[in-house]
Amino acid sequence: MAIRIEHGTTAVAGFRFAGGSAGLKKNGRDDLAIAVADEAVPAGAVFTTNLVRAAPVDVAAEHVARGRLRAILANSGCANACTGDLGLAAARNTIAALGRALGIPAEQVLPASTGVIGTVLDAAKVAAAIPALVASLSESPDPFAEAILTTDRGVKVANARGAIGGRPFVVQGIAKGAGMIHPSMAPLVPHATMLAFLFTDANAGAASLAASMKTVADATFNQASVDGDTSTNDTLVVLASGRAATPIPRGGAVDRELEEAMTLVCEELARMMVADGEGAEHLVELHVSGLPSNEEAVRIARTVATSPLVKTAFFGKDPNWGRLLAAAGRSGVPFDPAHARILIGGIPVVERGLGVGAAAEREAHEVMTLPSYRIDLVLGDGAGQARCLTSDLGIGYVRCNADYRS
Repeated sequence: MAIRIEHGTTAVAGFRFAGGSAGLKKNGRDDLAIAVADEAVPAGAVFTTNLVRAAPVDVAAEHVARGRLRAILANSGCANACTGDLGLAAARNTIAALGRALGIPAEQVLPASTGVIGTVLDAAKVAAAIPALVASLSESPDPFAEAILTTDRGVKVANARGAIGGRPFVVQGIAKGAGMIHPSMAPLVPHATMLAFLFTDANAGAASLAASMKTVADATFNQASVDGDTSTNDTLVVLASGRAATPIPRGGAVDRELEEAMTLVCEELARMMVADGEGAEHLVELHVSGLPSNEEAVRIARTVATSPLVKTAFFGKDPNWGRLLAAAGRSGVPFDPAHARILIGGIPVVERGLGVGAAAEREAHEVMTLPSYRIDLVLGDGAGQARCLTSDLGIGYVRCNADYRS
């Protein structure tokens, strides 16, 4: 059975969800979400590699390292980052409150936060809201998906279905993120935000899930950028209930089908995040090839994808290929500009380092009016290649972030 992607929420056996308001957001919208497994289940995660990291990231890394989780407590409206000992205490107090309400150890709860940096999470408000959320737990993930949003224009949910050994399984991904998106996540590194939560009814071991999350993140979220700013709170976690009774994997690795499903789900979520970039109108898939190594191609791709001049050209639908080439040239990776080839939506606008002409640029402009399109930078004949999902940068982004705290 081939892995297939679906959109919209669906029940995943072994998990229940809830969402509501704890009064953390000034606008009064839902800001507290919980996901609860029927029993402690294998879990794996990766977190931000930003040296400035939020209190919930430290606590989450500590708890997921134990290998099994029972619940997730996520809040929006407050990142609880750069808050010192008070923030750490707040993170621990909130998960302890959920642990008491569920009758489970606090160490089985993973915290996650998103919102304004520098404000301590109001643990009293969170604790007061938890009993009502626990009472409202259901199989529907919708309230959870709504409550974790900040500047997002809508919920981000994707599902993948497949089969392992003839047993059908599902992976559901729920995420948030529209700004401060330039993920760089690694396993258990104790070091507005990307949060992504995967729930599956497939069987998997905790150690294999932890290793698989790094592979999945590298193939998806770590190849995406809205603004070049890596958050203090980035978190990607997976919980596996095993309720689908898929064959227990052997050899210490996640089944190929499960990893493929998780990758497809995270790719969909990454695309949703970039397309939903604050004020963004275009999703651009940038491909760089022809370098001696993949690492060099990645460096160029990230430099080009985060260039303000490049991104404002995307906003203006301007095939200003000079900006693309100039950004690649300042990446620190050597290549011969005279051999450069650039295509926008498959239309060559640069051949051998020189512009093709006005007619080609007019065609490329039409491509750039589309909601999404591809750009290729071919910079040599090496085997090294990379991809980066990025978005345009316009007035909407500036207005959103200039007014974010007010």
